[in-house]
Amino acid sequence: MDFSETAERISQKFAQKGHEADKAAIEKKLRRLVQEFGVPPAEAERTVINELNKQFAIPLTGGGGGPGSEQEKEINGLSPGEWVTLTGKVVALTRPPSQVIAQTGIFADATGAIRFVVWAKANATLMEMGKWYRIESAVVDEYKGVANLKIHSGSTIKEIEPGTSFFPQVTPIKELSPGVGSVRAKVVQEWEVTHERMFQSGLLADESGTIKFVIWREEGVEKLEEGKVYNIFYALVDEYNGRLSLNLNTATCMAEEGDIEVASGDTTATGAFVALTQGSGLVKRCPVEGCNRVLSRQNYCPVHEIQPDFKYDLRIKGWLDNGEKTWDLLVQKTNVESLTGITLNQAVEIAENNPLGMDEVFLRMRDTILGRYLTCKGREIEGRILASSCSFEKFSPDKLAALLNRAGGES
Repeated sequence: MDFSETAERISQKFAQKGHEADKAAIEKKLRRLVQEFGVPPAEAERTVINELNKQFAIPLTGGGGGPGSEQEKEINGLSPGEWVTLTGKVVALTRPPSQVIAQTGIFADATGAIRFVVWAKANATLMEMGKWYRIESAVVDEYKGVANLKIHSGSTIKEIEPGTSFFPQVTPIKELSPGVGSVRAKVVQEWEVTHERMFQSGLLADESGTIKFVIWREEGVEKLEEGKVYNIFYALVDEYNGRLSLNLNTATCMAEEGDIEVASGDTTATGAFVALTQGSGLVKRCPVEGCNRVLSRQNYCPVHEIQPDFKYDLRIKGWLDNGEKTWDLLVQKTNVESLTGITLNQAVEIAENNPLGMDEVFLRMRDTILGRYLTCKGREIEGRILASSCSFEKFSPDKLAALLNRAGGES
């Protein structure tokens, strides 16, 4: 038993109720009960909490008082700071992030789901995927605004017979909130992965909106197929800089037949193409299934090392500016060929027969599109447009005259 940690937890619990409990006194009492009198740690904790309840005239019944006073609750009714007893099913197990944690995963009942953490010091029985349990005297806390279930040395875990079967509630994407969520959605885009630990990322959409998804590289994970519809149960809904994303490593993903009408989410931007950035033109990609990373000039993949049997590809990365807003633009092969007039085969031929190699392709593309006005349509994610179509703007004398007149009026 970590006396300091337990005393801190008890002290904070009573502080949330407006009572100042002396942490040092709590720790001294716990040590005496356990070390001098041989009281089991869970019983010692229960005794100290009951004494404090009496000291502050807190009734020993009603949820949130501490071990022995918690109520059995449903997951959708949980609030941070409560001590609770839950009955439900383990629907996901994940790799613990550190050695101080014995087990992490998702625990669910018919009303919802919550991420749980079993501390290594708890010496608790590890739970198994798909089995039902009764968890007693667990603590609900909050991390980054999301409720989590902490299983500590005072908690007990009992395997029980399976209860009434339940089906996870599917939530429209636009109604998701941080925590655990289930959606029925279509994979509308697969993106180039940007981190060596990342297995796949892209965009999911349903009738209500779109959301980014990510699958981190670990044993047993499988890629989603672009264009397919999936029922995705018990994904982690993360929030960063006010934007939500789905972590699918905890999720069960079931492909289904048919299609759904998805929200377009398309952005149309018109402006001058003001910069062609590095990584544009003819690129080499890693041929290992599920990777597709862009290789270095030495054909090196950060995950799979040297790849002599690389695949060629075309892309444009750059900036589109309309004078008021700037977009980070990413254009894939088909639209690159249309804009530049250079096909993939032609680009390969240029690179292989020119002293500048792939740089010659970059320079020819830059000369073709830099400074030109483009209209690009696609999904805008965090300021970047993933273009589904791009075309040059045609010269319009009327527009030019209007701009000149406006400029003259402003001067």
